[in-house]
Amino acid sequence: MPTQLERARDGEVTPEMERVADREQRDPEFVREQVAAGRAVIPHNREHDGLDPMVIGEAFATKVNANIGNSADTSAPEEELEKLHAAVHYGADTVMDLSTGTDLDRIREANVAHSPVPVGTVPIYEAVKRAGSAADLTHDLLRDVIEKQAEQGVDYMTIHAGVLMEHLPLTDGRTTGIVSRGGSILARWMEEHGEQNPLYVDFPGLCETFREYDVTVSLGDGLRPGSLADASDEAQFAELDTLGELTGLARDRGVQVMVEGPGHVPMDEIRDNVDRQREVCDGAPFYVLGPLVTDVAPGYDHITSAIGATEAARAGAAMLCYVTPKEHLGLPEREDVRDGMAAYRIAAHAADVANGLPGARDWDDALSEARYAFDWRRQFDLALDPERAQSFHDRTLPGDNYKEARFCSMCGVEFCSMRIDQDAREAGDGMADFADGTDLNASVAAEVNRPPVGTHDTDDLPTWPPETFDGDRRTSPEEADD
Repeated sequence: MPTQLERARDGEVTPEMERVADREQRDPEFVREQVAAGRAVIPHNREHDGLDPMVIGEAFATKVNANIGNSADTSAPEEELEKLHAAVHYGADTVMDLSTGTDLDRIREANVAHSPVPVGTVPIYEAVKRAGSAADLTHDLLRDVIEKQAEQGVDYMTIHAGVLMEHLPLTDGRTTGIVSRGGSILARWMEEHGEQNPLYVDFPGLCETFREYDVTVSLGDGLRPGSLADASDEAQFAELDTLGELTGLARDRGVQVMVEGPGHVPMDEIRDNVDRQREVCDGAPFYVLGPLVTDVAPGYDHITSAIGATEAARAGAAMLCYVTPKEHLGLPEREDVRDGMAAYRIAAHAADVANGLPGARDWDDALSEARYAFDWRRQFDLALDPERAQSFHDRTLPGDNYKEARFCSMCGVEFCSMRIDQDAREAGDGMADFADGTDLNASVAAEVNRPPVGTHDTDDLPTWPPETFDGDRRTSPEEADD
């Protein structure tokens, strides 16, 4: 069966394109044109039942990915499902399962079965687990793992095919060397065997698997900078040139493709990085990790990276990979997922507002109107994270009577500026009243730019929480906030 890319090129508007058009408030033919040109992708493995289609592309609302996954030391399969549910609840447009511990197949299959959003993976992680070491990887093993994960319903895969032998000397003298797990694994393999990257050598054949299942290939940035000192260096851009070559090769074989971008970049270099990717990779959607704009804030890297992510999205990045406060420090837990998602939903929305996406600012205007009207319940409903907004308010003013109050604990009654302003207007002191005018039901904004952002069609998914989740620590985000 043809892929979304091939069907778009043939002039067909698929059911997935129709659904995307509805969610983005755009014409279906426009969606088709963007997919046909390779400027947008709709990750949708044919084996992923229950997926609610979404689109990644510069012309559409900025998307956010959440990384989840276990390690050799932490997190059981049930906990991974809790992270998945939390990520989707707080607005993730896709999730990547980066598990490197035990029960990899069980975790992956459960995530695909329970996820209404596309699921991504990095197949080389499982391949190394099965091989026992990076040096023991084989071409056949990599192909087998990729084939199996495609059969399991994975919607997109990060493939570090752009790291070549001739690029490795370019990393000499870096401050932080090769920080990508996939990049470092392949560099070790090439050093051990004296051969070219097997993912690069086998890429044409791998595209046949991607095409068979309509898996979107996400070309990984194995030589991305891991510090400001290494940003925009020769190694990073040499790999990018190879990714441009692979973008064309994948498209020629009917495979949807997006390109991953750098991790640590000074703010003044971000736009140049995005512009360069757009030119080298012929407009393929750019998927960026951050980038972090400073290296000095471990424990707060959801903030340092969200700053860079906003700038990258303003410049044209199509999807942002969230960073949690635990980045560089440990495996994120449920609350870290929540904090990372909030930071990145803010970054994505702020960029969409700045870029003038249709209707994107309607959400801001509606909340501002509710704030000025002291409509506290409406403010909570419109908040990016309603539970947290109400929780903060109710810590000092918990009673229902305070939901009608014309003040909060920040200023109190006497010094509330908006109450003073309203009283002056009501007294007729020459200041006109304002009119409430924002109707979000009539907004042309994409779904991700209207509350609630974590809304997906879940009719074909198993119920949450699963019946097997008996015992402690088996609650949904809503229950946990009660």
